[in-house]
Amino acid sequence: MVDVGDKAPTTRTAEAEARFTLAPATLALLREGRAEKGDVLATARIAGIMAAKKTSDLIPLCHPLALSKVELHATLEARSVTLRSLVRCHGPTGVEMEALTAVSVAALTLYDMLKAVDRSMTFDVALVRKEGGRSGTFEREAAAPAPRAPRAAKEIQR
Repeated sequence: MVDVGDKAPTTRTAEAEARFTLAPATLALLREGRAEKGDVLATARIAGIMAAKKTSDLIPLCHPLALSKVELHATLEARSVTLRSLVRCHGPTGVEMEALTAVSVAALTLYDMLKAVDRSMTFDVALVRKEGGRSGTFEREAAAPAPRAPRAAKEIQR
């Protein structure tokens, strides 16, 4: 683990997003609250918040942090669901992994609760913004999708 003991604590904030694509019929089921497993969005929200708090237990060499704020919101769009997290702490290292873990686990929860009706669902995860610390502020351009590596994907399949 990287030694952060000599770093001055500062306020750290990170936002991440998962864009979840699903069939129109599945989206209608979600929108109308008719999923067999219950309130999908509320369950995903709580799962994401809990996951942010457990990030250092899930990801090796990730520092445990005393989080001061975790929010997770879902926005239903015409053909997708966007999950967005906001995580904050006052500490020696950033909260990017906590924000990414929150939306990832929320998306996995959505998938789990809806897989009986739609196994074709997909989601992409990206860091949207981070601020605080020595590296300053990072903000993903709104129009820029998360980078993909098609060549690397082909090599992995071999």
